[in-house]
Amino acid sequence: MFEAVGLLTGSPWIYAIVALSVLLDVFLPVLPSGVLVITAATAAAAGSTTLASAAGQVSGEVPSLPALLLCAATASVLGDLAAYRLARRGGERLDRAIARSRRLVTAQERLGTALSRGGGLLVVIARFAPAGRSVVSLGAGAAHRRVREFLPWSALAAVAWAGYSVGLGWFGGQWLGATWVGVAVSVVALFAAGSVAAYVMRRPAPKPA
Repeated sequence: MFEAVGLLTGSPWIYAIVALSVLLDVFLPVLPSGVLVITAATAAAAGSTTLASAAGQVSGEVPSLPALLLCAATASVLGDLAAYRLARRGGERLDRAIARSRRLVTAQERLGTALSRGGGLLVVIARFAPAGRSVVSLGAGAAHRRVREFLPWSALAAVAWAGYSVGLGWFGGQWLGATWVGVAVSVVALFAAGSVAAYVMRRPAPKPA
């Protein structure tokens, strides 16, 4: 397993795999897209893709941090748009399915209010929460929000999330080297941000004055 991950981060295919994982995790939130981004960024920051483990060491070329950032952010926006379009064109059957989900209904209401007031900070916060990206993207489409209302905030959320993930990997690699300890510390920090974002999303929306 360790050798496989080391070979992956040292291969040009890492960019395609990161992009595909980020693109699809709007539909399958269990995909480890953030972990992949952090692992590759950690190796890049340490100047080597050698991942020390009990099973040995595997080396390869160093991934490019700007390329990782670009792949992750672009794939995030494309995934958001795919979910948005799917929900927008889903018809009555999808509307009924969403209506059965209290979480999606609440997200629709809060997102609609936020976008109508010109503030889509909820979209950015949701990008860090577990499954929050899926809820908000599907909610925006099902509520038939205009794409020009949703897309800029989706892009901002993508850059914020990708920058945070790559930054965590970079700092972990600088401080702890390309080791599993560095990756683990960075992943914990990513999950901590997700927990805070999930808490914010669960809070009731403030009532208008």
